[in-house]
Amino acid sequence: MSEALDVRNVAWDRARQLAHSAARALPFQTVNLADALGQTLAEPVHALQAIPHYASSAMDGWAVRGEPPWTLVSPAAPEEHHRGRPAPHADSGEVSLAPGEATFILTGGVVPSDTEGILRTEHGLVRGDVLDRNEDARSGEPSPREHIRPAGEEAEEGSEAIRAGVVLNPAQIALAAVCGHDTLAVLRPPRVSLLMTGDEVIDQGLPHAGQVRDTFGPQLPGFVSMLGGHVDVAGRAKDDLEDVIAAISAEPTDEFSLARASGDVLITTGGTGSSSADHIRRALTELGAELIIDGIAMRPGHPTLLARLQDGRFLVGLPGNPLAAMMAMLTVAGPLIAGLRGSAPAEPSTVVTGEAFEPLPGRSRLVPFRSVNGRAVPSTHQRSGMLRGLAGADGVMVVPADGCVEGDEVAALSLPWVTG
Repeated sequence: MSEALDVRNVAWDRARQLAHSAARALPFQTVNLADALGQTLAEPVHALQAIPHYASSAMDGWAVRGEPPWTLVSPAAPEEHHRGRPAPHADSGEVSLAPGEATFILTGGVVPSDTEGILRTEHGLVRGDVLDRNEDARSGEPSPREHIRPAGEEAEEGSEAIRAGVVLNPAQIALAAVCGHDTLAVLRPPRVSLLMTGDEVIDQGLPHAGQVRDTFGPQLPGFVSMLGGHVDVAGRAKDDLEDVIAAISAEPTDEFSLARASGDVLITTGGTGSSSADHIRRALTELGAELIIDGIAMRPGHPTLLARLQDGRFLVGLPGNPLAAMMAMLTVAGPLIAGLRGSAPAEPSTVVTGEAFEPLPGRSRLVPFRSVNGRAVPSTHQRSGMLRGLAGADGVMVVPADGCVEGDEVAALSLPWVTG
């Protein structure tokens, strides 16, 4: 196993940086507009033409030129206008108005050249082929360019309409269509495979003594999705070195088959310790993997691993304890997936701690907390194997190795499932 000198027991903040910088952005993919909702835009969207691309009427009424009364030219009245026709056109091209002329126009219709303004329907009086203002109209109505939406009012041709990196919403997809695009370049979600270990783990029902329920299979695919990845396949390997090696190297076994092309990242659960029952480190050695992180100076989650396999996939080794594993997901998997997406990792915020913490030499503490009166109060039930504290938490504060006193500001990680 290839190993640098500074990969053992790395500091929490350095682990995040190492995970993010190890990744290279994956190539983007092109999707139809109808498939772009919720995807991350890889390239900015520019207007392929001016928006709107023609001067249009903001009202139903008459396009007029000069002073009243105006002589009406076809179409002269609403009943003569064919809805769906954007503007009055002659066979040879767009109609223009001579001084003293007017023509009826619908909202959104192309404004004839030389139009000086739009007289709205409720302010016009038609007698025969003559249009005049009625008693409700203002003196001098319409004013110059009144009720005319100029070409390029919303965006000039070539201007940036949507910046890269946004998660596309319905309004942005509609805007992309208005800009003239049929497809969009979006970031490809990193493809993730899951490999669970542990002969004592059961998938359903109540465990007997010596057994535990699977806490990873039901939630890791969703967790990965919240971080920006997509789980292609999940399986389980026996607590056997050869079986683990075969599963990691994507060789089919009787129990587990993982196609080599099925992922950019392999996340394993359990077996990252140093006992004779832990096989992940030994498997990485056998496979000649490059170890990027070999343990993190944090609690819980110290025996977290990050490696690069010889086929280019990344392996994130999560500890077997569920809270420790979820802290490892936030610390390593999140920044790694962000790097593969070509985006920055989520930056920690700060919170004011509601309790004092004694020093824990050499290790940061990741502590689920609840926000109470503007302060971060540690959750109860937050040992490595417990989940109740995290399940009801508003975030995770990072207590430095030197500890802190009540009222200190400390770093904090947001939880992707907590909004507001």
